[in-house]
Amino acid sequence: MIPSVTFHGAAGTVTGSCTLIRHDGGALLIDCGLFQGPKTVKELNYRDFPFDPREPAALVLTHAHIDHSGLVPKLCRQGFKGRIHCTSGTRDLLTFMLPDSGFIQESEVQHLNQRNRQRGRAEVQPIYTRKAAEACLDQLEAADYGTWIDVMPGAKIRFWDAGHLLGSASVEVRVAGDGGEQTLLFSGDLGPGDKPFHGLPEGPAGADWVFCESTYGATVRPPVDNQERRRQLGAEVAEALKSGGVLLIPVFAVERTQELLYDLNQLIDDGTLPRTDIFLDSPLAVNVTEVFRQHLPDINHAGVANPFDRPYFHPITEVEGSKRLNRLGGGAIIMAASGMCDAGRIRHHLKNHLWQPNATVLFVGYQAPGTLGRLLVQGRSPVRIHGEEVEVRARIRTLDSYSGHADQAELLAWLAARGPIRGGVALMHGETAPRQALADALAATGLAVPIHQPALDETIVLRPGKAERVPAAQPRLVTVPDEDWHNLYARTVLDLSERLRHGDDAQRLALLRQVSALLTPPKADH
Repeated sequence: MIPSVTFHGAAGTVTGSCTLIRHDGGALLIDCGLFQGPKTVKELNYRDFPFDPREPAALVLTHAHIDHSGLVPKLCRQGFKGRIHCTSGTRDLLTFMLPDSGFIQESEVQHLNQRNRQRGRAEVQPIYTRKAAEACLDQLEAADYGTWIDVMPGAKIRFWDAGHLLGSASVEVRVAGDGGEQTLLFSGDLGPGDKPFHGLPEGPAGADWVFCESTYGATVRPPVDNQERRRQLGAEVAEALKSGGVLLIPVFAVERTQELLYDLNQLIDDGTLPRTDIFLDSPLAVNVTEVFRQHLPDINHAGVANPFDRPYFHPITEVEGSKRLNRLGGGAIIMAASGMCDAGRIRHHLKNHLWQPNATVLFVGYQAPGTLGRLLVQGRSPVRIHGEEVEVRARIRTLDSYSGHADQAELLAWLAARGPIRGGVALMHGETAPRQALADALAATGLAVPIHQPALDETIVLRPGKAERVPAAQPRLVTVPDEDWHNLYARTVLDLSERLRHGDDAQRLALLRQVSALLTPPKADH
């Protein structure tokens, strides 16, 4: 059998990583992540998998982020019985992250079903529950970097440090097939290097096929080391505190939170910032920080004090403690999940502070299309939170130097170090424009093998020296939208509401009549 690779996620989008390898010994799955972004994309999480969940004999996870691991409980619940191979860091993080994800699914569906009952609509079921997530944890099997693992007949893997977050890995896969053994390298998410807990991403040379992420494939950042990154953070925090309001930082519970705590403590220690109360309002982020504390001997810099043990650092887990933060007048930092503001406690804090001119919101990570975070970064006002309109008067700031992803130059350098690549490169995990930009830049380097940009559910048959592309028989999405009708509907309602605020009653009446006329179906001819 000639090995093939099918892209069931992160193809034309950044989320939903899920890649199925079929080979002589059966099928192997790389990642099984949750789709995030516009509702049209997120709806894929509720559909059946486009393959039989019982088909893969094993699952390999590149890292713990939910867009790479978040559908694992659903996969197991629907029949996957194999081992889930990952690093020890990934295993330890998933012990908290997957049950938390199940709790979020249950909570969101509970609120949705309450509204559905009021509207006379059918109730829906969560993608999976906390209990289902806890049940799959026994299938996790941890391995060290650099060690070959026989995961199934005809396939073995080894992990390479990807420098993206605790436990993140690129996965080298060797599979048997017609024409002999082939080596496939999946980058996972690659870090930019010189981060508080990581150096440059690693990987082997001489793969037949390389499957590389392209999240920031169109971005070339000025070189930023740890010292410059910390200086930029210090400047943003000092400006926010000077305004007298609260500084809100929407955070990703894993890695970004711990990096920020590390650097904030360094800035306070060296006198750049005054001693300031830092509230981490996220049960998941608090638990993940404890995992980082356990791994500090492996990741902390020599001579640096424990960054998670300071008197001004206040972890918040209980709901009542979160509510008490609403009484803060200013001069404090609230870090809360989620990082894209599409769920979690950050939405309550935004609702409480966005309308205050002396407040600041500092974004420190990627904001997917259609998320509240992307809307705020784009300067939208007002926005809707929990069904209510909120005027945006707070300062909205972004700090890209904390990105956990390599930029274009760093991706090209990583790919160059993987040569010679004998069969081809497939670019994944990127929106359309960044992925095309990376393909163009990679072609300009003189790479002598084909560069593929697979579509969702497309298959590449890995013939020796040549790839045969097979489109999906029934594509789940023809195109991956940056925004869908749900986003346009929300924006239209906000725009209409804003227009109705201004002008006199006659103008308001005229506008509503125009809208009503557009909604009235034309009379049929008789």
